[in-house]
Amino acid sequence: MTGWGCFREIWVLDFEFHAPPGEQPEPLCLVANEMRTGRRVDLWQDQLHQGHPPFLIQPDVLFVAYFASAEIGCFLQLGWLVPSNVLDLYAEFRNRTNGQATPSGNGLLGALDYFGLPGIAAAAKDEMRDLAIRGGPYPLNERRELLDYCAADVDATARLFERMRPGLDLGLALLRGQYTAAVASMERTGIPVDTGLLSELLEHWPQIQARLVEEVDQAFGVFDGLVFKQGRFEAFLVANGIPWPRLDSGALALDDETFEAMELSYPIIKPLHELRSALAQMRRINLCVGSDHRARCLLSPFQSRTGRNQPSNSRFLFGMSAWLRGLTRPEPGMGLAHIDWSQQEFGIAAHLSGDTAMCHAYESGDPYLEFAKQAGAAPPNATKESHGPIRERFKACVLAVQYGMGEQGLARRLGVTVVEARDLLAHHRRTFSRFWRWSEGVVAYGQLGRKLWTTFGWELNVEGAVNPRALANFPMQANGAEMLRLACIYLARAGILVCAPVHDAVLIEAPLGELEATAEKAQALMAQASSVVLGGPALRSDAELIRHPDRFSDKRGAGMWQLVNELLASIVERSDP
Repeated sequence: MTGWGCFREIWVLDFEFHAPPGEQPEPLCLVANEMRTGRRVDLWQDQLHQGHPPFLIQPDVLFVAYFASAEIGCFLQLGWLVPSNVLDLYAEFRNRTNGQATPSGNGLLGALDYFGLPGIAAAAKDEMRDLAIRGGPYPLNERRELLDYCAADVDATARLFERMRPGLDLGLALLRGQYTAAVASMERTGIPVDTGLLSELLEHWPQIQARLVEEVDQAFGVFDGLVFKQGRFEAFLVANGIPWPRLDSGALALDDETFEAMELSYPIIKPLHELRSALAQMRRINLCVGSDHRARCLLSPFQSRTGRNQPSNSRFLFGMSAWLRGLTRPEPGMGLAHIDWSQQEFGIAAHLSGDTAMCHAYESGDPYLEFAKQAGAAPPNATKESHGPIRERFKACVLAVQYGMGEQGLARRLGVTVVEARDLLAHHRRTFSRFWRWSEGVVAYGQLGRKLWTTFGWELNVEGAVNPRALANFPMQANGAEMLRLACIYLARAGILVCAPVHDAVLIEAPLGELEATAEKAQALMAQASSVVLGGPALRSDAELIRHPDRFSDKRGAGMWQLVNELLASIVERSDP
């Protein structure tokens, strides 16, 4: 029996739970409805802790929820087995409407409204959510209110399921459902944090930031106290002959992307960029760390148009400034491994386009230098050491193409003339001609067919004004997201603890004596995931091992991390009696 008929039971369920910031969820109640028999389960908190769930968890049973990672998180907290068949209607609604406007949002109420189905009033939903957030004890009337609210959500989810079911690809939907279970496991594991150092940073930050400005701004003279002055910065640029991009209004472009691009050509401005980022980041830092010294937040799977996770940058440690990642530190006896695919987007583009020259460049281990050789700009025996500047130019060209950057942007990025940038891009077109035909075909199909999708069916509806750059970049970003999701599923099945997904990487944890073997196993599983997504070839990965008492270090923020800690040490020392 295939399709929906292979399930003897289909349970639609919803938990209400209390979860203080950074802590594990505390399940309060559960309501579940079996779609075929109408059997209803209605349990309060004390009834949940019986050691086993009130339904069978077997290969022929399907569990349906909206934003299922929350429900699986409660399964894990209660010590229940994780179902092998999970259908997350949130993920399927995001997939169906990705790229479209959803006037009422992407929550359960938004999905119900989209399909014209009734649901609980938004005000009532907010009131019940606030009641759960408040925590207990709950008198009998509040228990009944929460159970009734939970039951209303289950009934609404069941109606949504029946409406969406005919249009679902069951196999792909179940694969996305498996990822929501992996997300729940990652959110449960969390990122180990040096909470002592974090507390000191927060306590002394006003003094640190004043000293930071004093230290860094000596070379720039663009701050007035803690305030960045655009006029002073403009004078600095003129004095140093730096042509800075401007907005349509004529004002200087001061966003992070502009700073990142300009510091490649003018490294002198990097400390200033790091200072601005540090000052801005610490103003809005909202890292949620539990009593077990682990940072946790919603990973928000399927949130972006490419299907990537999109956690809050102010709550997710790896969404913050690179220097703050030094707060990540394994516990005694434990180690971490940061494993990322090497040149993932280049590899995806090469293999999906079938460009043999591009595939050869990727397989060489250094696609940027190989591109320079293929273009005739470097000899066959060139190395990174012997032809570093040429490699950097061709690397910038590759990255520019991947992000849809034109000749003007590439010229600014490299600090060269537009003619030189145009010539570099022409090299790319000649060398990787099949990739360009494929990429232009993707853009044309998206513009005409108004839809793009990944190898595993993540869809993009193309509506309104078309951005060719976004269409060209979609296959790399969205298939990269598929690759990460599949890798996280494999890692969860293998019992490997994943602390967090980090764009094209994962942060895993293992006892020190098992760290190297666990990292190697994780790399093998990530290679397998890439092979499945790309239909044959596997992408390489790099692993950085961090053993207690060492901490995670991101080279992009190493200088700022060192400076901040030196300033903190001097402030603490000065304040000691």
